Amino acid sequence: MKDSTPVHTDIVLIGGGHSHVAVLKSFGMKPIAGVRLTLVARDVETPYSGMLPGLMAGHYTRAQSHIDLQKLARFAGARLLHTSATGLDLTGQLVFTDARPPLPFDFLSVDVGSTPATTGIHGASEHAVAVKPVDAFLRSWQRIQSEAMALGRPATFAIVGGGAGGVELCLSLAHRLDNLDVPKAQFVIITQSEDVVLTHAPRVRALLRDALAKRGIEVRTGAPVVSISPSAVTLRGGEEVVVDYAILVTSASAPSWLADTGLALDSAGFVRVGETLRSVSHPNVFAVGDVASFDVNRLPKSGVFAVRQGPILSRNLRALATGRRVVPFRPQARTLALISTGDENAIASYGAFAWQGRWVWRWKDWIDRTWMRRYQELPEMAEAADEDDDASTAFAMRCGGCGSKVSSAVLKRVLSKLENVSHEDVVVGFEGGDDAAVLRVPPNKVLVQSVDHFRPFVDDPYLFGKITANHCLSDLYAMGATPQSAQAMVTIPFGRERNVEHDLFHLLSGALDVMRDAGVALVGGHTAEGPEMVFGLTVNGFADEAVLLSKGRMAVGDQLILTKPLGTGIIFAADMRAKAAGETVDAAVYSMAQPNRRAAEIFAARGVVACTDITGFGLLGHLVEMLNASGLGATLNLSSLPVLPAAEAFAEQNVLSSLDPANRAFSSQLEMSDASIDERSPRLSLLFDPQTSGGLLAAVRATEAKDCLAELVAAGYREASVIGRVDDTRPGQVALRFD
Repeated sequence: MKDSTPVHTDIVLIGGGHSHVAVLKSFGMKPIAGVRLTLVARDVETPYSGMLPGLMAGHYTRAQSHIDLQKLARFAGARLLHTSATGLDLTGQLVFTDARPPLPFDFLSVDVGSTPATTGIHGASEHAVAVKPVDAFLRSWQRIQSEAMALGRPATFAIVGGGAGGVELCLSLAHRLDNLDVPKAQFVIITQSEDVVLTHAPRVRALLRDALAKRGIEVRTGAPVVSISPSAVTLRGGEEVVVDYAILVTSASAPSWLADTGLALDSAGFVRVGETLRSVSHPNVFAVGDVASFDVNRLPKSGVFAVRQGPILSRNLRALATGRRVVPFRPQARTLALISTGDENAIASYGAFAWQGRWVWRWKDWIDRTWMRRYQELPEMAEAADEDDDASTAFAMRCGGCGSKVSSAVLKRVLSKLENVSHEDVVVGFEGGDDAAVLRVPPNKVLVQSVDHFRPFVDDPYLFGKITANHCLSDLYAMGATPQSAQAMVTIPFGRERNVEHDLFHLLSGALDVMRDAGVALVGGHTAEGPEMVFGLTVNGFADEAVLLSKGRMAVGDQLILTKPLGTGIIFAADMRAKAAGETVDAAVYSMAQPNRRAAEIFAARGVVACTDITGFGLLGHLVEMLNASGLGATLNLSSLPVLPAAEAFAEQNVLSSLDPANRAFSSQLEMSDASIDERSPRLSLLFDPQTSGGLLAAVRATEAKDCLAELVAAGYREASVIGRVDDTRPGQVALRFD
């Protein structure tokens, strides 16, 4: 159940590390009314470090070794902003990102991990592959593996770094390549230390050297690396080790953006924290995992500490949000390390003790899988706990009517920060302060106008504004009009003035990013407070009446081209049920955020005269409208429909939009001309699926269709497809085939 209490406290989590997934799970199990959680994450799937060696060795799949942050955030009632943090304003309490306006916070936690250090290694950034960030390494490894299989000779690898992570990764990669149809790869570990895994006992080091020797892996100790080229690793003294690939697993390095934040940092650039995990310079900021540096007790950069810090971080964030006392994190003096050796064997290291065997691997496997199940198998969501009665009731008595408007001061501040488009045709816009906008209609033009609005379907106000603007402008593109201006209708959730202002700014910033690209001026609108965010636009455009596009100008033989894939309604229905993977939702968001402007220009250049955009009535509903207006029928090829990833699979599970039953009224227009088409086929459900910011559907002359499609694909509409043709059968009838 979504908490409707006005937001009084903003907690922002930067990074999807091991501690932050524990915070999300905790708030999902026991939310706090009025406390809003926002996760800023570069990736929508976060890897579990304990299973990374097993993933590389081939013992785990990606799904088994990654946590889906989209599902976890949905469970927690948290907003997930898929972007990277780039800086902080600690005085203004703002997080800067690379793709959003600044994000406000009351309390902040940083869990972004670390990357291998490249200081003093010339050419490392250009010619080596770093093991972190993990998602980039996994993409690079797929490429490297393919290249190694095509070499026709043994590939050679240098693992730069002799800690436990480097040795474990080397053994895992060697095992993986040994089980592929390639010549046996050659590995060398290069470390400036006098032995491998120096932080572990001599017995552990001996067992790991043994495992490396059995694999035929060379170890070069006391060998600092000074440079890396495309074909060699150069050691101090000038010796070159010729290799095809160099992989960095060196000591940890802090993210560079932290240096300019004003946080107290240690000499290596990591955030200094006290025993409660709070920054020693800014008590409303926490840091955990590799990015944290403890003043009291220096800890090694190990995932085990991030895992154990999670519950304490969650408890302390709750405490600060509700006025309670924080508690210290007490790390263990000694920790158990389970180090895999590539095959299904492992070494247990605990102080001076060491054990080895398949049973250790099974033990490690059980621990890792058990931990992952906490975040992959989520229970039913809880209702928000009302832990702060004063804060949660402060907004209970809200005025209606004009009293519900966003304050004048907030509105002025937001509008002053927005970059708007100026038009000669706009006589009076919102800058003029008059009661209404005044537009000048150019000579020999007609005014084309449309309006639409939505409840939120994504938690990110910036994306919500961007997608809604695309959706609203598509009505004009479908008519062949050039958009000129828009008025906004906005409802912002009740909250503190600061929250209202920032939500409104993010929302309008997303919309204006789209509108500026289209040359559209925001000329006014209306804002109000309400229980949830609602956003819409009245859009205006001009066109030559003679070249207006229409639904009713189709001709027999026209080819039907659809510019975007189907399935947004199904995917967001799955997301609401916490069934859709983060990457699946991301693909739908990417499609919805793509403007239809360029497609409309291509259609205009190709002489298209019949067009519509696919929205709430689904593909079939909008096609039937066109056919009825034209007095014609059509044939659709179900196999040619472009479909978003996983949409068909969800349809097969009967995960459908709430509008699906109403849209099935159009099924009376269908003719199953192909006996191979099953009426229960999930492909049929895609015909009824309502689309948000869907593609354009155009009837293109047969002689132009091939070139038109090629231009659309080149312009970025990668899924654009010819899905059928117009014929002279019964008006409104749609015959289906599958080939």
